[in-house]
Amino acid sequence: MYHCKLWFFCITFLSLPLPFLVNAENIEISESTTLPISKIVLYTSGVGYFQHDGTVQNDSQLHLPARVTEINDLLKSLVVQDLDGGSVSSIHYQSQVPLTKTLSSFSIDLSTNPTLAQLLTQLRGEPVQLTTPSPITGTILGVEKKTEWKEAGTDQRYSEVEYVNLLTSGRLQSIPLPHIQDIQLLNNTLNKELQQALTMLARSHDRQKKMITISLEGKDDRHIRMAYLRENPVWKTSYRLVLQDDSPPFLQGWGIVDNTTDHDWNEVQLSLVSGRPISFVMDLYQPLYVPRPIVKPELHTSLKPQTHSDRFTDDVESEEQVQYGGQPNFAKSKRSRHGQSNRQEALRAFAAPAPAKALADAEGDLRQGVTATAQGQETGELFAYTIQSPVSIPRHESAMLPILSQSVTGDKFSLYNSKTHATHPLQAFRLNNITDLSLMQGPITVFDDNAYAGDAHMKDLAPGQDRLISYALDLTTEVHQTPVHSQQELISAKLQKGLLIATRKALNATTYTVTNRSKKQKVVLIEHPYRSDWKLINTTKPKEQTRNAYRFAVTVDSEKTESLNVQEGKPIEQTIRLLTSGNDTIGLYLKANQISSDVKAALQRVVELRQQLSHTQEARKKLESRIANIAKDQKRIRENMNRLNKQSQLYTRYVKKLHAQETELEMIQQDLEKLREKETTQKQAFEEYVMGLETS
Repeated sequence: MYHCKLWFFCITFLSLPLPFLVNAENIEISESTTLPISKIVLYTSGVGYFQHDGTVQNDSQLHLPARVTEINDLLKSLVVQDLDGGSVSSIHYQSQVPLTKTLSSFSIDLSTNPTLAQLLTQLRGEPVQLTTPSPITGTILGVEKKTEWKEAGTDQRYSEVEYVNLLTSGRLQSIPLPHIQDIQLLNNTLNKELQQALTMLARSHDRQKKMITISLEGKDDRHIRMAYLRENPVWKTSYRLVLQDDSPPFLQGWGIVDNTTDHDWNEVQLSLVSGRPISFVMDLYQPLYVPRPIVKPELHTSLKPQTHSDRFTDDVESEEQVQYGGQPNFAKSKRSRHGQSNRQEALRAFAAPAPAKALADAEGDLRQGVTATAQGQETGELFAYTIQSPVSIPRHESAMLPILSQSVTGDKFSLYNSKTHATHPLQAFRLNNITDLSLMQGPITVFDDNAYAGDAHMKDLAPGQDRLISYALDLTTEVHQTPVHSQQELISAKLQKGLLIATRKALNATTYTVTNRSKKQKVVLIEHPYRSDWKLINTTKPKEQTRNAYRFAVTVDSEKTESLNVQEGKPIEQTIRLLTSGNDTIGLYLKANQISSDVKAALQRVVELRQQLSHTQEARKKLESRIANIAKDQKRIRENMNRLNKQSQLYTRYVKKLHAQETELEMIQQDLEKLREKETTQKQAFEEYVMGLETS
């Protein structure tokens, strides 16, 4: 029995020299020993679980080379187990501190690719020895530029020349930089820092590989296990479905695995997990710096001398007693250490390895000459296929591994959907997953009577569920769809606060005519669009229903034709304002048989009140029209009277007519006032009655 300690991250940032690499992907222990991969679990979320097993002796180090793109997954998931009582002392890796930040931390800053003059400027005050060609020893004061006249053949011009200013034995010297052949730093500490900066700059050129070093402490030979997640292509599935009239359907499944790593997988235990676990990448490798505010120290004036009052009593608890309930300070420290010990014991208990779950054998069938070599087991909410025999896949190659080979159950159909094809249905098969395996989505190649029949695509299929797949166009069956224009039928009406709310049923019908021209009887599943606000009326119950469609089963004999009539109804409410609607509109509802007698009586009363109001309004309008006509005639008469002699007979006639019209106007005004009062009363009564209606 192994004594196991499970260690998660104990990682520190440390710049380490690159060790000798034996294999770019295996874990290196020494120049001749590696920790090989023993187990791989591939997931459909783009990651793979890689487990290494091997032995080490005494205190050892494991070196795990990794691509920069893999570091974050390793930092997130790396687990190390010393199964024979040893321990992991630390895990180190090369920091991803930005190069410019690292280089700028040295006394000589190489982050900006400085020139020789800029380097010498950084060395101001440092002792150096220059060769010009004779050696000169001094202290660098600085670098300056001087403008000099240059004559080189026909090229005569002014140019700038950089000079190094030195202090040598109490004398100042200015030496042209082009004349200096050699520069030696006499400060050993500064020289070492420059070498370190150059080494760091050289390491940055290798951006592909980084090294993780695991330090192990223990005695004798010990079994070591290491596991981590890394990015890996998703594994895929493909299936073969064999359909025959004289035997059960047969399903064969293959898992497609890609080895995109830089090393061979030799005799590894391989598991393929179906499901979609959440996986993401978080940048744990790049150091993060939090911006912090700058707080200026506060300046306080000195306190003046203070005087204090005398105390009243000596019975005062000490500060230790108040804070710790009468216990001295050392008691708190003791409890803290004791609590820390308990936490360490709990961590060791948590780190104990859990027993592996046993795998159940999957049924195998040699019908196609291929034996499924995968065992299936549930892993939490996921499902895993574990390949029974060790698997070997050379690097940058792929493999197909048999994971399923057994008989299944199901039925053949023809599936019609007008959006897929207007005339012909699809040949389909309902696959019942009677296996104990969770079938991952993938393509299915269908063979019917030992001949290729078509391709289908299947979504994830759990044990005990079924899936309808289609693989070819059924050219021997035709379906014609004949829609009927929608109609509306009154159902009921009710009155509510001045509104007539009529409920109508919108009717929609579609006829499907199915013709079977084959020599076999066929069952055709017709998919009719499902709309949540429409309900089936006087229609055969569908065989099944999906989120978007009803599926009606129509059995059609050989060379026969059958029809399916699908009727749907949808309630529609129509609102009519009784105060503004005409009597003709209300009259239509009075004639409808679907309306209750109470509603009809109320509507009849509305019509009567509206007619009474209408008669009064018409009488008022007639009187107002008569007044307007009299006023118009009087205007004409007065215009004529202005042109006549007042002693004339016609003038006297006009006077008599005006007198008679004025008398008539007085009577009309009296009648008009009464009509207006009557109209107001009738309108108020009409509105109060209509707005107070509550019938159904």
